[in-house]
Amino acid sequence: MSEFLTIGEPISLFASEDTDKSLKDAVNWHKFLAGAEVNVAVGVSRLGHSAQYITRLGEDPFGDFIRDQLNENNIGTDYIDSTPDYWTAFQLKDKVSKGDPSIFYFRKGSAAAHFDKNMLDKIDFSDVKFAHLSGIFPAISDQALDAFNHFVALLQAHHIRTTFDPNLRPQLWSSQEKMIQTINGLAAQAEIILPGINEGEILMGSRDPEKIADFYLQNGELTQTVVVKLGPEGAFVKNKAGDSYTVNGFKVDEVVDTVGAGDGFALGVVTALMEGKSMKDAVIRGNAVGAFAVQAPGDNDGYPTPEQLQAFLDKNL
Repeated sequence: MSEFLTIGEPISLFASEDTDKSLKDAVNWHKFLAGAEVNVAVGVSRLGHSAQYITRLGEDPFGDFIRDQLNENNIGTDYIDSTPDYWTAFQLKDKVSKGDPSIFYFRKGSAAAHFDKNMLDKIDFSDVKFAHLSGIFPAISDQALDAFNHFVALLQAHHIRTTFDPNLRPQLWSSQEKMIQTINGLAAQAEIILPGINEGEILMGSRDPEKIADFYLQNGELTQTVVVKLGPEGAFVKNKAGDSYTVNGFKVDEVVDTVGAGDGFALGVVTALMEGKSMKDAVIRGNAVGAFAVQAPGDNDGYPTPEQLQAFLDKNL
């Protein structure tokens, strides 16, 4: 039993330690646990909430590494199975002195891409308060998309609150048209949608935060709130009642790596809402966790403990 659920594909990440060297030329690497949804689970657990992660792993060293990392981060593995027939995904990420890093995936045909949706029928939803959904898992295979839709149906049947982050990965889709159509359809089934401003431009053709919010509020009957991530500028919030506002971001001394910031934002929002805080306070927390994330080299190693988060908020609010 758990307060929080998410489903996704965990990845063994090899992050280069050679600044501004290409993936081809880098020779020094550090291994991390990665994957958008697992990043959120790590941060939720670190902030003191029980979390279960749903996936399929290969019976290989990468799968063993991921299980160990999940256990170290106190993330439940009750709904993870392993298979000898398929392999666990991994990726390479370069280190850059400015801008976003390049990423190369080794994930096609992975164990998670062959996820057995019957596993979902074993889930105990009795204590679940929130589920976080991402556009990445349904992109890795038609089988994963089918499982994702089954998971959403179960969440709705059990009246579980949901967040959805588009997390666009164009390289995983057969075409941009299919990506846009599928992601927007999935978003319409979530209570809270968390698009980035760049994602909004791709998915509905505008960089105007209010137009992005209006599109998703009108597109989904179940959608109650849209939070448009604005990067360092913070986030724009609009709800079904028409209330809207902008929550400013936090300045940091040095940006080390931007990967994982959006997932940090999501976990900040989710954990605050699970604690009964207002949406505005949840977005403030999301901005704060995102600020922690960009100051660390791994995808989730920079996420704060409750004490670190409170100290940051006391200093910066």
